[in-house]
Amino acid sequence: MNAPLPTQRLSNSVEMLRQLVSFNTVSAESNLGLIEFSRDWLAAQGVKSRLIYDSTGKKANLFATVGEGAEPGVILSGHTDVVPVVGQPWSTDPFTLTERDGKLYGRGSADMKGFIACALNAVPGYLASPLADRRPFHLALSYDEEVGCFGVWGLIKDIQESGAKVSACIVGEPSSMQPIVAHKGTHRFRCCVRGKEAHSANTNQGVNAIHYASRLMNFLQERAAQIASTETPDANYPVPTSTLSITMIEGGTGANIIPLRCDFTVDVRTLPGTSFAALLDELKAYARTLEPEMKAVAADAGIDVQFIASIEGFGVTDADPLLAHVTRLAGSHRKIQVSFGTEAGIFQRAGIPTIVIGPGNIDQAHQPDEYVEIDQIAQCDAFLARLLAEPFSI
Repeated sequence: MNAPLPTQRLSNSVEMLRQLVSFNTVSAESNLGLIEFSRDWLAAQGVKSRLIYDSTGKKANLFATVGEGAEPGVILSGHTDVVPVVGQPWSTDPFTLTERDGKLYGRGSADMKGFIACALNAVPGYLASPLADRRPFHLALSYDEEVGCFGVWGLIKDIQESGAKVSACIVGEPSSMQPIVAHKGTHRFRCCVRGKEAHSANTNQGVNAIHYASRLMNFLQERAAQIASTETPDANYPVPTSTLSITMIEGGTGANIIPLRCDFTVDVRTLPGTSFAALLDELKAYARTLEPEMKAVAADAGIDVQFIASIEGFGVTDADPLLAHVTRLAGSHRKIQVSFGTEAGIFQRAGIPTIVIGPGNIDQAHQPDEYVEIDQIAQCDAFLARLLAEPFSI
């Protein structure tokens, strides 16, 4: 079962990854280049795809069924979007796959185009095998995971409405090919503070949006420290408690102008049992205590707290049959919990047994000079070959 795959298969996965990395699918951009390439490549193998577009028509999910037969098949799932490269000190072109010292450098090489490359590369061999006449497997590629898992909801809805027969889902996030059995919930919101502009010499005539934003941020920092000191930690996570981070801020227009606006974004990662909704309500209540003194100077001053997104937490027990199946096929003796979010909890909520496992290490994701080791691609190729050869039954 653990025999290495032919060198040609690895070469094909690397070449596929080279193609995928060449598409700039930063979340702010369209992913249609990659999606249409994948659709056309699958069509050349005789596989039809369905594209599920967003409201703008500039982004799409892809769902494809590989093979025939009445038996339910596993979904191989990956997101196509990547995080920005602007301002990062890359030593190579981030959208040109570069091989060096056994590593493949490029944006998305680890997170998570490496897995998508291996999943696509599994198609020709599977179609040539007798297994393809008994049961299919499915490919599910989504958009906008990095900014809130927005695309996958429509993808899952399409899967359910299409009547596709599904046994399980593998979400191929970078895990060093170790099964991920749990991750925290991820939540994001934005605070928008509206003040009143004035000359900075006349502070009594203005409402300083940055000053009020800083009071909100101090409140959040104090709340984060309180959570860290009172919450029961889970040492199985790299960061054992829930976290709260202010990740983006924008405000002010000139050095001598009382700022009219200040907006900042907050990222929250919660352990099971910690309520994001309660935290958001606490912040809104505190904001309401600040508004009267703002409005005393300018009636239209105020604070808006805007929800952005929540990503479902994910978890399976040691008794989960899919976990046992994947652990055996991966030859793994480790099961890990992670602090980053994935689409796994959303598939799980839809009633689809799900495990997270994929090539690469999350420590390389979102970094300049992101890379995946060639050996990880080889391990993923071998794992997928075993997974598709040995069915999982619900």
